[in-house]
Amino acid sequence: MFETVQYEVQRRQRGTIALTVGIAAVAAFFVALFPSFSSSGIDIDQMLEAWPPALQEAFGIETLATIEGFLAVELYNFVWVIVLGLYFAYSAASVIADDIERDRMDLLLSLPVSRSQLLFEKVGSLLAPIVLINLGVAVAVYASILAIGESIALSRLVMVHLLSVPYLLACAAIGLILSVTVTRADVGKRLALAVIFVLYLLDSIAATVDGLGFIRYLSPTYYYNPTEILVHGTYGIGDAAILLVITIVLLGIARSIFVRRDI
Repeated sequence: MFETVQYEVQRRQRGTIALTVGIAAVAAFFVALFPSFSSSGIDIDQMLEAWPPALQEAFGIETLATIEGFLAVELYNFVWVIVLGLYFAYSAASVIADDIERDRMDLLLSLPVSRSQLLFEKVGSLLAPIVLINLGVAVAVYASILAIGESIALSRLVMVHLLSVPYLLACAAIGLILSVTVTRADVGKRLALAVIFVLYLLDSIAATVDGLGFIRYLSPTYYYNPTEILVHGTYGIGDAAILLVITIVLLGIARSIFVRRDI
């Protein structure tokens, strides 16, 4: 039991470690930039007020004068919301389609494992990199902040990483739907990238257009707001619960498609 999870986690191990180290290095670089940025004597926040509202909304720009606001914009609203959201949707889009395309699925299904178990173990293996990346980067960010003589509420830093888990799982679930639908992994991956990016744009644009605010509810990015967490200490536990419900529903749909699919 769980052999598929173990195999998939080990197969992704090097890539996960490399990604964790890379993002941690980027995070440390951004933190190291903050002292020179904040002591420049320029009223950055006043300059930001001249930016288009759509751009401010897209990048969660509220303030760059504090380490919390700076990290929300430079690191979390870009790397977590966009880059990692795309990455895990992209990764999940190949977990089933790749085995079908390479004619490995028949062999896997000949083993004493149900389609449902195989599906859930495949996508469940993505939880390991999600956790490792969050843990590794959180430690790097906190250590870097202390190194430059700044401070940050540890609870806010913990929560911005903890609440990203449901968001990234929802993105992975979107990719999984595509993986059980298409027959070519490359097609699923491209579609996953397109879907996540379009949902991100819908959330950003709808927030600034009167009468379109309801569209934001369709995007997982609406339910994870690093700026609110880091700058205001607003955790949005209910939003995280909604993301978990979305993930469960999408997993159920993916299972329904996969168990009925002719392979």
